[in-house]
Amino acid sequence: MTTKAPSRKPAVPKQALAAKIFHWINLGSLLAMMGSGLQIYNANPVFGGREGFHFPDFLIVGGWLAGGRHWHFFFMWLFGLNLLWYGIYILVTRRWQNRYVGKNDLEALQKGKNPKRRNYALHRLVYTSMFPILLMALFTGLGMYKPVQFGWIVELFGSWQALRTVHFLTVPLALGLMAVHSLLALQVGQWKLVRSIFA
Repeated sequence: MTTKAPSRKPAVPKQALAAKIFHWINLGSLLAMMGSGLQIYNANPVFGGREGFHFPDFLIVGGWLAGGRHWHFFFMWLFGLNLLWYGIYILVTRRWQNRYVGKNDLEALQKGKNPKRRNYALHRLVYTSMFPILLMALFTGLGMYKPVQFGWIVELFGSWQALRTVHFLTVPLALGLMAVHSLLALQVGQWKLVRSIFA
């Protein structure tokens, strides 16, 4: 008579505390900046002028234009400093070597036959792609925050309206990449992988 070995639950992946802190601060500051940014947008819509589309009140943060600006700029600094210290952290710890897209991942996407390996490669590609978008949001935001001191940023984009448009478009791009990132994390490591970065 044989007895079945007790089934073990799959281990929850362990994430570095620094990575958890980064994700929590990043998620919170991004949501706050999006809500306050929509408050600023409603005061002077990017598309259609003052009579253009306005976002509903339940999506906005700040109550009015000045309040939205205060919230937006406060979380901009928190967001920027969070990116800075995490960038230093991944360089010092060499975390970038196994967390971000590399040559092997690109080859796996082009020629790989293993579906799991391709999913890992795609996940890393999407995760890596988020950082240029976030940096672009910060870069264009600085140009809008201090257009006199950072007038060269405005000139780089050709006009104030072009700068605002690019800054606004980083929002749906970031949201789209965050959604794909989360779905791929579920596909690669199921719910335990997503939970590990926040729990």
